[in-house]
Amino acid sequence: MSVKLYVGNLSFATTELDLQDLFAQSGNVLDVKIIQDKFTGKSRGFGFVTMGSAEEANAAIGKFNGYSFDNRPLTVNEARPPEPRGDRFFGDQPRGGGSHKGGRRDRDFRNR
Repeated sequence: MSVKLYVGNLSFATTELDLQDLFAQSGNVLDVKIIQDKFTGKSRGFGFVTMGSAEEANAAIGKFNGYSFDNRPLTVNEARPPEPRGDRFFGDQPRGGGSHKGGRRDRDFRNR
């Protein structure tokens, strides 16, 4: 069963191919994804590597957590599942928008 790893503290110059080559030292790499800013397209400094098995993932964590890569110590651990996002509501209150019943009240545009 495959295991997804979080890889943090990446150099902004690190590519997915760089991570693929690095983590291949610990076993079969199924997928590599560096997260990019959706507006600028630049790396956000972290990514995910999916290893082929739990044994390979544990070997990668042991070998690369704290490992200096591009002069930066990597943070490597098992990725947590994403937290659910509230689509429209935050707690009991609706987010944003409002009723839009306001407006300028210093002029009466109806009597022109």
